[in-house]
Amino acid sequence: MGQSKAEFLKQFGGDYGYPDAPRGIDELRAAEFKRLEGMVYLDHAGATLYSEAQMTDVARDLMSNVYGNPHSQNDSSMATIDAVTSVRHQVLKYFNASPRDYKCIFTSGATAALKLVGECFPWSRDSCYMYTMENHNSVLGIREYALSKGATVSAVDVEEVVDPSKNHESDSLFKVSKRSNQRRGDNVLLHNYQNGSLSAISGNNLNLFAFPSECNFSGHKFNLSLVKLIKEGKFMDFSSQQQGQWMVLIDAAKGCATEPPNLTLYPADFVVCSFYKIFGYPTGLGALIVKNEAASLLNKTYFSGGTVAASIADIDFVQKRKGIEQTLEDGTISFLSISSLRYGFKIIDILTISAIARHTASLATYVRNKMLELKHSNEKNVCIIYGQDFKANYLKMGPSITFNLKREDGTWFGYREVEKLASLSGIHLRTGCFCNPGACAKYVGLSHSDLVSNFEAGHVCWDDNDVINGKPTGAVRISFGYMSTYEDAEEFLKFLQSSFVSKPAELNNGYMVNMNTLSLVDDWCQQAISDIRLKSITIYPVKSCQGFSVQSWPLTTGGLKYDREWLLQGSGGEVLTQKKVPELSSICTLIDLKLGKLFLESPKCKDKLQISLLKNLTHLSAEVDVYGQRYEVQSYGENVNSWFSEAIGRPCTFMRCSSSKYRSCVTNGNRDHLCRDTRSKLSFVNEGQLLLVSEESTSDLNSRLSLITHVPGNGNGKQQVFADAMRFRPNIVVSGSTPYNEDNWKRLHIGDAYFTSMGGCNRCQMINLYQSSGQVIKSKEPLATLASYRRKHGKILFGVLLNYEDDMEGEDDAIVERWLKVGQEVYPST
Repeated sequence: MGQSKAEFLKQFGGDYGYPDAPRGIDELRAAEFKRLEGMVYLDHAGATLYSEAQMTDVARDLMSNVYGNPHSQNDSSMATIDAVTSVRHQVLKYFNASPRDYKCIFTSGATAALKLVGECFPWSRDSCYMYTMENHNSVLGIREYALSKGATVSAVDVEEVVDPSKNHESDSLFKVSKRSNQRRGDNVLLHNYQNGSLSAISGNNLNLFAFPSECNFSGHKFNLSLVKLIKEGKFMDFSSQQQGQWMVLIDAAKGCATEPPNLTLYPADFVVCSFYKIFGYPTGLGALIVKNEAASLLNKTYFSGGTVAASIADIDFVQKRKGIEQTLEDGTISFLSISSLRYGFKIIDILTISAIARHTASLATYVRNKMLELKHSNEKNVCIIYGQDFKANYLKMGPSITFNLKREDGTWFGYREVEKLASLSGIHLRTGCFCNPGACAKYVGLSHSDLVSNFEAGHVCWDDNDVINGKPTGAVRISFGYMSTYEDAEEFLKFLQSSFVSKPAELNNGYMVNMNTLSLVDDWCQQAISDIRLKSITIYPVKSCQGFSVQSWPLTTGGLKYDREWLLQGSGGEVLTQKKVPELSSICTLIDLKLGKLFLESPKCKDKLQISLLKNLTHLSAEVDVYGQRYEVQSYGENVNSWFSEAIGRPCTFMRCSSSKYRSCVTNGNRDHLCRDTRSKLSFVNEGQLLLVSEESTSDLNSRLSLITHVPGNGNGKQQVFADAMRFRPNIVVSGSTPYNEDNWKRLHIGDAYFTSMGGCNRCQMINLYQSSGQVIKSKEPLATLASYRRKHGKILFGVLLNYEDDMEGEDDAIVERWLKVGQEVYPST
């Protein structure tokens, strides 16, 4: 045992690892989660993992018993009814809810349970829907029902203030800040409440207050004594006037995995949960735990199979069933999934929920403290952690850590950069706002104007716009589950240390390590370096398929003639690449300029495919979007599409670029900026027209890779990693320079052709794919090694992108076809 683990156990040994359970954490992990070997899974707030024993029990149950549709009375139906009834009681027991007071309504998830409350709640113009800022979008979405009925909606910030002279959390005070009211409708004139308290109203209106038991953004646990304060009218200094009845909704989707609300102590009216957050399987199944009195107030409009006692088809007659479950559950419930819940609860019962809470809290607290200790070489903090004061009482924080990272100069690392590097290290985490816009804005510090301007700048959920105007648009979240280990925590901390903590500037093999300090020389004078030559030329007619090498090739306004002029589109309209469809790498391509034909060959197709380059196509389709660029495309007949579908094993459409709407250029010396240009056309490339790779840079990379060994998937010992230049799919390879000298080239002269550098090529996981024995193998290299010394502002750079200049001064209007030839001298301007 290492010293760091010994120190961890000295501090947390009483809580970590289930010391009172039949099996400790190491034995549990080894026996039930073998699939996690070589992986660090830290997204349990998104979805925790099922165990092998759990799935074995599920399979054994389904293979041994016959469960029929519960809307009948035969033996198999009765078996289903018995199983479902038993599980309902298990769910209620999990929340310490008496079956006399509460009912368990099964839904397709926590979101469906929240939607059910919103749809059926008896909203009126005198109603108020109030919720804390820290709430999931699925809770915010209820306001659409409230607003449509003329109700008032308001978000509030709730801060707990503990009185140190008192020992019980029920004695806590709450500081409440109310946001502006939201109302809809021209006829709605009165506000239901002002200045933090409700105004006098008439009637017995119903109001709803919603809050999470645990914020899925920060991990902050809300004090559940809020339930009684709200229901008793003591929250926000409610006046003694008749204000209608307040009901309480708890979103426990996140919190129920480690601390389900105790409904005997905190009798909320509605609680929602999602079972895959607790024990991984099944997905698509949640529950609404509803108090009997609250259920009787819900107005269900729709009826369906299972919800009616009787109905007549051709007249307006329906009699709904009296049971709460039968009234609120539409159609046939997911009875096989419900039956499977027993085996998830079995594991929780063995470990105990209190032990799970202590185990996960110990890991989260340890990692939080270690993250706060991380400093750059100038002693500035690396990690900014969001949430309440977790040092005061770590059990008030859930097992999630949400943070952003800063560089030594105070600028932010984008969360997508963190996610990308984590993936290379085998670490699974989540980034963004986690569908919690209120908490994200609150903790990250985004104003309304920031949010609107970010949206106007094109930022939407799940995109790559992680830093806009110098501010993060979201964050990084790690979260621990009941099967997480100390080793998971240590691997994550090592990842932060190695990837984001700056060290004193060093030279590695004589070449600059810190890409952020790379200086580009602005002298445009051409330097005739005669020993740099064009080593190879490769054309890739079909995006993501194999290319072919040539000794010479013509240039056009789009770069190399016919390069990336075709692509395959999936049945859903998506562009197919090797990252999605590795089979594309086995399709061989060849163009014969004299014959005017494109030849294609696949090991899965008996016949080769020939396509004329000059023949008019039978179909002209509308514009398509390819990575944000708009193209006019031509498509082919069914025989061509069938050939490709057979080659890659899925339906697809083969199309050719006719013209692109947007073109690429360099403006104002900004190498990272793209704009429109009237001459330089882009085919189906991501950025520049051509990609250049240097043999010397490739050699330097391989010298670094030679220090690393990896274990192949077949487990037959270790082997050295090697990446030749073609792994990067370059159009041209040059030799005779020094490693990475191409980073500083601004312009190239090859033969009588001139090229402008668009800057470094941002590499992705595609360079980790390679062919071995006819199979596509995926590894972490060479991208992981490149990330260690070729990162610049979130990009991992290797090779440079070029645009062909076809409008040289001094030429007449005649079109001159220029050619590149292997062996030509390369003259860079630096």
